[in-house]
Amino acid sequence: MPVINGSKTYKVPKRPYEAARLDAELKLAGEFGLKNKREIYRVGLTLSKIRRAARDLLMRAEKDPRRLFEGNALIRRLIRIGVLDETKAKLDYVLGLKIEDFLERRLQTQVFQLGLAKSIHHARVLIKQRHIRVGKQIVDVPSFIVRLDSQKHIDFALSSPYGGGRPGRCQRKRAKAAAKGDGEEEAED
Repeated sequence: MPVINGSKTYKVPKRPYEAARLDAELKLAGEFGLKNKREIYRVGLTLSKIRRAARDLLMRAEKDPRRLFEGNALIRRLIRIGVLDETKAKLDYVLGLKIEDFLERRLQTQVFQLGLAKSIHHARVLIKQRHIRVGKQIVDVPSFIVRLDSQKHIDFALSSPYGGGRPGRCQRKRAKAAAKGDGEEEAED
């Protein structure tokens, strides 16, 4: 029996059939090419933990050493992943973050925005089929959060047919058939 981590990665809403929320979730899932609602709930849980930490720190005194230390660490982490702008480096702005801010930083969204994929769904397929790398590392997780400094290193994998690697199965098959067809024409002449 495998050992299971007890911490939940997502939290379902209290009211499962709220029409406004269902419509908003469906719109998000379509806009960002998500597989299911759980991906939205997972980001929502991450956001709620970050906002809770910010609220706890904001309740402390302005010069409290814990607020200064942990607040700066939280802000620096959010700036590094590109969710928070450097001009808004205050705890008050952390409370204003939305789920869309985190979904924008997913590898799937970044691949589509860079123009490596024709659509957001094509981006997901390219990532799952191991055609995309970040730096020198192939990443096959569409929900991978891309840091600001890694964003310029997103490209096709070197082993991928898109990145100058070996041609794909269908392309090799067509080339073989074309070569065989040329050989028959020469034999007839």
